[in-house]
Amino acid sequence: MIESLFALILLGLVAWYWMDGLTAREIGIAAARQACAAEGVQFLDDTVAQSGIRVLRGDDGRLHLQRSFAFEYSLSGDDRQPGSVTLLAHTVTMLFTGTRHNDEERPNQLH
Repeated sequence: MIESLFALILLGLVAWYWMDGLTAREIGIAAARQACAAEGVQFLDDTVAQSGIRVLRGDDGRLHLQRSFAFEYSLSGDDRQPGSVTLLAHTVTMLFTGTRHNDEERPNQLH
């Protein structure tokens, strides 16, 4: 009986972790896509890859999962540059594209 209860709890935790990870990934994709659009660069592959996870205490004093995701973007269409987005729970806490460049280096944008 105890083994069945333990297995059920473990199965529930695995399902929660998987679903929470999918939600965090979708938030990461949306944040990366929005940042690339704002910087005028191409968001490549339309996806992010989880690069790290840890448990941190949030501003509310509770423990939350912090997930880091890596993605790639292109300045001109023929290069790949690394970017990253970090979420605490489901809130974006850091986003890096490193796209601070001069306007003359910025690729032509369609209007």
